[in-house]
Amino acid sequence: MKREIIRTEDGSTTIRLPEWDECYHSTHGAIQEAYHVFINNGLSLFASPVRYRSGQGKPISVMEIGFGTGLNAFITYLEASKMNMEVDYVGVEAYPISADEVAGMNYVSELRAESDSNIFRQMHESDWEQQMCLSQNFKLTKNKLFFDDITYKNKFDLIYFDAFGYRAQPELWRTEIFKIMYDALKDKGILVTYAARGVVKRSLQEVGFRVEKLEGPPGKREMMRAFKE
Repeated sequence: MKREIIRTEDGSTTIRLPEWDECYHSTHGAIQEAYHVFINNGLSLFASPVRYRSGQGKPISVMEIGFGTGLNAFITYLEASKMNMEVDYVGVEAYPISADEVAGMNYVSELRAESDSNIFRQMHESDWEQQMCLSQNFKLTKNKLFFDDITYKNKFDLIYFDAFGYRAQPELWRTEIFKIMYDALKDKGILVTYAARGVVKRSLQEVGFRVEKLEGPPGKREMMRAFKE
């Protein structure tokens, strides 16, 4: 399927699939969306000492559904360093982007993270199915597989659910997929997603999640956060 690099409204790039009229990130701002959904409403919850004392422990384990351009992983790396947080990060992706597409992403410059440009490069160049230590507080494993084939049990504190939208690929938002997510989370684990459709909320609730709707990122009214209790 044809893919093209476009610039979003906050200046950061993303990849667009013309055939589906679907993008890897919000056209209203790729970086803005990543921070709002996955950092501010996800990772930052684990920065609280109270959360650590609750038994979650370190490192915080994160699984990203849709590794894609590596934007969410790179921002998580940057923010984990600021928070002095240890992160064990697993990215799941069935169709990795090409080296040329990686080179076309402007996240390093837009995030003013030139000193960590090698980290973004290593994230994409590292071997699949092998854990890579990118720093003292960040480990990355990339798994090349379909979401249906995820077999983790009780492993993750946090899931970034960043699959293509329901309109383009409704099969990625099935109840069966969310059962896999529920099983992969530890007790008291959290799933965050940019999605807010009623059908997605009902699927999350059907497998046992407690779901809340939150203010969405720029250009989107709502998003969801789900708790395994």
